[in-house]
Amino acid sequence: MTTLEMPTAPTSTVAGSTRLRMLCVLFFFSGFPALIYQLTWQRSLFRIFGVNTESVTIVVTAFMVGLGLGSLAGGWISKRKEVKALLLLGLIELLTAVFGLVSLAIFEQVGQLVSDLPLAIVAAINLLLVLVPTLLMGATLPLLVSHLVKTSGQIGSAVGTLYFVNTLGAGAACLAGATIIFPFLGMHAAIWIAAGINVMVGVGAIVAHRMNRDETETSRFLPVEPAAQPILGMPFVTVLAMLSGFISLSYEIFLFRTISYATGSSSLAFALTLGGFLLGIASGAREAAQACAGLAPRDAMRKASTDLIWGNLFGAAFLPVMAQFAWTGSGVIGIAIAIVYLIARQWGALLPYLSQFGISVDQRTGMQTALLYFANILGCATGAVLTGFFLTNWLGLLPMATFLLAAGTLCAMLLIGALEATVMERVRRSGIAVAVLATGTVAISMLAHRVYENLQNRGFSDHAFAHIVENRSGIITVDTDGTVFGNGMYDGRFNTDLKDDRNGVIRPYALSLFHGAPRNVLMIGLASGSWAQIIASNPAVESLTIVEINRGYLELIAQQPEVRSILRNPKIRIIEDDGRRWLGHHPEMRFDAVVANTTFNFRANATNLLSAEYLKLVKQHLNPGGIFFYNTTGSQRVQRTACTVFPHGARFTNHVVVSETPIDWNFLRWRNVLESYTIDGKPAFDPNSAADQSRIDSLMNQYRLGGPMVLECPDLMSATTNDALITDDNMGTEWRYHLNLD
Repeated sequence: MTTLEMPTAPTSTVAGSTRLRMLCVLFFFSGFPALIYQLTWQRSLFRIFGVNTESVTIVVTAFMVGLGLGSLAGGWISKRKEVKALLLLGLIELLTAVFGLVSLAIFEQVGQLVSDLPLAIVAAINLLLVLVPTLLMGATLPLLVSHLVKTSGQIGSAVGTLYFVNTLGAGAACLAGATIIFPFLGMHAAIWIAAGINVMVGVGAIVAHRMNRDETETSRFLPVEPAAQPILGMPFVTVLAMLSGFISLSYEIFLFRTISYATGSSSLAFALTLGGFLLGIASGAREAAQACAGLAPRDAMRKASTDLIWGNLFGAAFLPVMAQFAWTGSGVIGIAIAIVYLIARQWGALLPYLSQFGISVDQRTGMQTALLYFANILGCATGAVLTGFFLTNWLGLLPMATFLLAAGTLCAMLLIGALEATVMERVRRSGIAVAVLATGTVAISMLAHRVYENLQNRGFSDHAFAHIVENRSGIITVDTDGTVFGNGMYDGRFNTDLKDDRNGVIRPYALSLFHGAPRNVLMIGLASGSWAQIIASNPAVESLTIVEINRGYLELIAQQPEVRSILRNPKIRIIEDDGRRWLGHHPEMRFDAVVANTTFNFRANATNLLSAEYLKLVKQHLNPGGIFFYNTTGSQRVQRTACTVFPHGARFTNHVVVSETPIDWNFLRWRNVLESYTIDGKPAFDPNSAADQSRIDSLMNQYRLGGPMVLECPDLMSATTNDALITDDNMGTEWRYHLNLD
């Protein structure tokens, strides 16, 4: 008698499925530290080299180039007959951890040595600083794709699956960093967490390799279903990969620029935008992997072209939706992140599709994957430079949206043109793509023309802004009442009249209250130019050096009669640069007073101008008896940090004035200066006017020592005992503010 046995899956299939799951888990956690490193290293390098557009572009491009070169290295290694992918992954993770642990110290040391070098040399040094870790990170995808294809025979599915899990890990890291790691732990702790995960992945990969020592030899002979041959030429898919990389990165810049404006340059907005974008790419890659495994290549190609058309439709809808739903307040940010996800989802699917359409499943798989990945990253790097540095300087948000829609349509049309389909089908699909382009262009111009005003006012605006200046450094808007907004946040008014003080100009007028002879003054930030006009008109001031990161303010100031004279005032020298970087580049410069109407403490990168390390840098630039007078925007942490770094000082309205020596409070001197103040030949006060003299009397009383507007450092320290200092590492209130933790 014979026994019947239930059929079981082949051992090779079960083993292959187990290896795939193991590989996915490892590659997911590999993506987590990679994103933490990127965010932390960019932050560190921005602090060293500046947060101006040149530095941002250099740092981002250096990351891209390193990843691209790493992919080529991984492709070259994959051509070897015996490639132990898991062992290599383990070693790469361990080496990355070693570099990560010493990275911040290396960046600081190198930054101090090279900060004064020309821009081209600084760009090369940035590349060298991140070259080792990005080479290691970039090599993993081609290696693992080559390994996985040996058992599956599906190149598109392999690329899509690995791209999905790795990007999903990066997206999870972005959200964890924004909500937990950066707000509560800081930069150094973030590096330790990332390195710890590297070690866990590295050890796990090596253990997995030792448990499957024969995996490479076995996978070479595992029977797999015959793979379909490429249906498109490698040169064609390479061009499309490069174009899609350019469009994707350009979209990321455009989307973040818009959401940053809508939130007033929030750090959390950047993290949410990046997180939404990464999760969208991951979702798209997963969908493409499933389509490549379940559809015939030509059907998958049809789906890819349809996805691009949908991506263009979502891209066209972004600005109109933002403009029309601005009335929802913070709700519009949620809507925006959802559209970011949808745009990224459609474009994230393209790389796995292109891998399926153009890469052979043979010994060339790893190298061809590397070339395709390199082309995609090269497109991304081009987007960082061309869009981030040039197009944002030439195009506003609306023209940029139209440009990206046109570029996306071109990409879709190229793919449609390569379809093996009837002429009628290609014409129909092309017609839909062109219709989306035409409809989107009209919608952008008609429904998004008040996007700046609506987002600024959180509702439908009944009037247009008086001025809008857009350049690579940001977006400056001026309302009809003269209120200035920088990147969506209040930045002052065009007003120098102390008798009609609508914008707190008492603060620059008070300079002589704290210092008897502020002959040489440095001002960080220009904004409306009102403060510059007031300080330069102080009879004691002989020279005023102004460092401003956005030259767009000069364009606005030239149009305003109240402040335009500062552009030709011989006392004034205006320098376009990042304030912290300029101070670091000029250690020899000394000033009697450094003044900064610093922006809100919770904005992205505000810590660079508020941290204890920055205050110590400013201290080195003060003459004996010199003062640092800057805006705390009401933050007790900022105020406590000031009174900790400097031994003497006080809060004055929402500013602090601090010094190495006791502050020379002299109200009689201040009164004499106010009475002699003239701006463009016009006296600030009429000595024969009883009303003007009464106004000065009121100021003397309102801002007296011991009064409600002045709190000296000993009392301030007692009132802020529970507040932590702001440091470069903890990033102050940038992340915690939006979680209602400050």
